[in-house]
Amino acid sequence: MKFPNDFVFGGATAAYQCEGETRTHGKGKVAWDDFLAAQGRLSGDPASDFYHQYPVDLDLCRKFHIKAIRISIAWSRIFPEGTGSINQEGVDFYHRVFQECHKNGVEPYVTLHHFDTPDTLHKAGDFLNKDTVEAYAAYAKFCFEEYHQEVKYWFTFNEVWPVATNQYIEGTFPPGIKYDIPKAILSMHYMMLAHAKAVLAFKEGGYPGQIGVIHSLETKYPYEDNEEDRLAAKKEDILANQFVLDATFLGTYTDETLAVIRDLAALNGGDFNPDPADLAIMKKAASMIDYLGMNHYQSHFIKSYDGENDIFHNGTGEKGTNRFRLKGIGERMFKEGIETTDWDWLIYPQGMYDMIMRIKKQYPMYKAIYITENGMGYKDTFEDGFIDDTPRCDYINKHLKVLKQAIADGAHVKGYFVWSLMDVFSWSNGYNKRYGLFYVDFETQKRYPKCSAYYYKMVIDRKDVIE
Repeated sequence: MKFPNDFVFGGATAAYQCEGETRTHGKGKVAWDDFLAAQGRLSGDPASDFYHQYPVDLDLCRKFHIKAIRISIAWSRIFPEGTGSINQEGVDFYHRVFQECHKNGVEPYVTLHHFDTPDTLHKAGDFLNKDTVEAYAAYAKFCFEEYHQEVKYWFTFNEVWPVATNQYIEGTFPPGIKYDIPKAILSMHYMMLAHAKAVLAFKEGGYPGQIGVIHSLETKYPYEDNEEDRLAAKKEDILANQFVLDATFLGTYTDETLAVIRDLAALNGGDFNPDPADLAIMKKAASMIDYLGMNHYQSHFIKSYDGENDIFHNGTGEKGTNRFRLKGIGERMFKEGIETTDWDWLIYPQGMYDMIMRIKKQYPMYKAIYITENGMGYKDTFEDGFIDDTPRCDYINKHLKVLKQAIADGAHVKGYFVWSLMDVFSWSNGYNKRYGLFYVDFETQKRYPKCSAYYYKMVIDRKDVIE
């Protein structure tokens, strides 16, 4: 069996990670600007200079038969303060990008929020503040109205759980708070409320096209086959996966989800009591979404853990240094026989298959799934214009194999987007963690196809994996 003829093979990007020009052309500040400046080692400029290089990148898509690209709109490039006055130069920039997409036969799949709330709103609490929910809904409606003739496929948010955990549990995203699980829970809930309001605005506005949301879904397995580890895996799954999946497909939270979430909130000095009016909005939107975007890079094996919170983020690629232990939940473990990347991410394609089939079974009302990100961070080396990233080719190939099996087993999966189209700035990892099909020389901004670009073109042309 090959992939269906209408299966979408794409490449993924994000505005802050690729555009550069973070404080020019009328763009407003985001929290990352000061957060990175304070660290003094990383910067979102120039990134991949997509602001100027997008014709080059889209031409590469055309040449390598990549028919779709994930692009995010930078909220603060449209509304510099999050609300109020509009930056027309930013509005026009995205018109030019979308027009260039269509000129090259590349369909844009557009994300409205990819880790970059405008700084004014972020300082006021980001998605802990309901005012941000309303501001986001207004921004989303503006984008639907402005770009509906050029964009058919929309995503409201990218990775609701990673936003929450990185901002409030791991502390690697601004505002850099650690171990505040109640804040993470509330942030996720309000982001899903904002998602629902955007979906309703899109559907009730009668705009052409389709809309969904993107979740980073990492399958949780017990480290050992005992009751304690099974419970630990279940708790982390509910916090990281089931909470947002319930909100997406049910518009509410099951009794099982609420019991675990409230226990975790209470254990960490908080509570969780969603407003019934908010749940009514979420429930109405749940039946209207057209697809789920699923980002998948790794899975976790969870061991029971009774100690205090203890997290160390491997941001430099020093293999074996990552540590993740959450009070009341469990500890993430390396598993013998399962290889990892230099950033300690487990390479376990079976986890992608298991998550897809879990969604099919647990949420049978789902309509379709796109794999909106999957790829391998790697320390690529550039030698005489040649970049041999064979491990990345192998990584993608193995994941496409299990994806094909999921389709054969009845899952409705409509597309796959490699993260990333070209090398980009990687948040807490900077520039040495490369994901792209195309190598970017960040000094000259020249692009060079890697082995993986030629491999991916072969897959697209064959509509099948390479055996």
